[in-house]
Amino acid sequence: MRSLREFPNALPPLPFPEEMRAWDAAAIRLGLPEVMLMENAARAAFDVLRAYCPKLSGQTVWLFMGSGNNGGDAACLARHLLDAGARPQVLHAKALGAYKGVTAKHIRIARAAGVPFSSLGRHDWHDRHEAPAIMVDGLLGTGFSGELRPALREVIERINRLAPSCFVLALDIPSGLNGVSGRPSPVAVQATATVSFAAAKPGLVLPWARPWTGRLHVRAIGIPAVVRATSPCSAYLLDGHCLNALPALPENSYKNSFGHVLVLGGAPGLSGAAHLAARAALRAGAGLVTAAAPAASLPEIKSGWPEIMTLALTEPGERQWPGTLPEEFRELCARCTALVVGPGMGRGEDAARFLAALLDMPRRPPTVFDADALILLGRRPDLLERITSRDILTPHPGEAAALLACDTAVVQADRPAALSTLRTRCAGVIVLKGAGTLVGQADAPLLISPYDVPQLAMGGSGDVLAGCLGGLLALGDASARPSLCTAGLGVALHALAGRACAAFWPERGNRASELADTLPRVRARFAHGNPDKAEREVLPWPE
Repeated sequence: MRSLREFPNALPPLPFPEEMRAWDAAAIRLGLPEVMLMENAARAAFDVLRAYCPKLSGQTVWLFMGSGNNGGDAACLARHLLDAGARPQVLHAKALGAYKGVTAKHIRIARAAGVPFSSLGRHDWHDRHEAPAIMVDGLLGTGFSGELRPALREVIERINRLAPSCFVLALDIPSGLNGVSGRPSPVAVQATATVSFAAAKPGLVLPWARPWTGRLHVRAIGIPAVVRATSPCSAYLLDGHCLNALPALPENSYKNSFGHVLVLGGAPGLSGAAHLAARAALRAGAGLVTAAAPAASLPEIKSGWPEIMTLALTEPGERQWPGTLPEEFRELCARCTALVVGPGMGRGEDAARFLAALLDMPRRPPTVFDADALILLGRRPDLLERITSRDILTPHPGEAAALLACDTAVVQADRPAALSTLRTRCAGVIVLKGAGTLVGQADAPLLISPYDVPQLAMGGSGDVLAGCLGGLLALGDASARPSLCTAGLGVALHALAGRACAAFWPERGNRASELADTLPRVRARFAHGNPDKAEREVLPWPE
């Protein structure tokens, strides 16, 4: 990615199954033969398999061929394995005469080349002398949804019983895994590795899919760039490589070059949340950070950090939020480039009145709404109409449930649906936090974070994310960096800071303040076209 203006279209695409079918159809309309695309897929799978198993000669390989194009990929791959000296056997799910189109053509080529085929229904699973070194899963493709048929479920369960003793390669997606949700239906092939053709699919990158996908590889099969450009997909991968879109530090800069963040939060007894947000805003690169709160909270919000400026919104000793916006506060807002509202704000009527007054303020800077502010918005759904397209909302599942007036379990049962509903309720960017964080706004593409970081599951982690987003939101020209871009960059930076903490606290135990302090080191490692090698080993950048 060379520019923030290319975000998110320069991120790795995650086409939904119907979008992948549209890509294939468009490539064929350009004149690319479908038989060639299948040949390319099989060759790509062969290259991945050979990287894991370089000595294929003499190895027994069972290839499970379903009724769709994945079955054709398996038949074609068997020919390459035979040429490499392996002993492939294709186990087909239906009569060979029933296969049609390009799959039937590759079956004929493979049989003519000498590849043995046998019916899956007649296969002897109990002959241990013939147990394979390698199994290739080509039973079902990414278009599968719903529940597995009993017979196919039995086949998958048998594959999984053999899986610990051999290498299992899934073609495009492990059979039984939903390509959108990343969940088994109710079982899926447990692959050692998965090779996904042209692009990964949304469900493959979600963290809970990894027990089935194993190591995920993405390989090109010849889909032209013009097809991807003219048929953009609905989702993109939000991993550490997006951070190379962060601009280089400007020359001849001074503090105002990096923006001024105003943090509103930290009611008495909750001051730590505002401190963490302010601290993270500084660590994310903001030039100036001010915390505004009832006067009684300010010493604890500073917490020994002289860099955090403060503004008392009330008289000394006062513990509640004022009923109106003080003039000094309005003047400060006019000078600030981003607001962070909600960490430790409290949920009382005084906080609710102050939030409503803030939302009524004209020319409000772009704002991150987090924590208590989200609960208050959930109580006043009409206030969501005052959220602008420059704002970012960062609910965890419980806060999303409050905004949607439903149970947290409903949100977690279908996180994409919950995000979709929230995107219709307000104009802002929604960051639905949790394992596999989702980022979306109105009709913009969905951004999917692939991370599940236990070191982030602690009090204060969300405050750090809010401050990090505020710090990034404050930087530079907002017109060149839409809030969706800022939200995506902040989510990736925050997740990778958690992964960096895992190097020192592998069994957890890190503090939110340490998470905040890790942000600049992670940014330096990934930014400006310098992605970290270890990150590539977790989620490969598509070739």
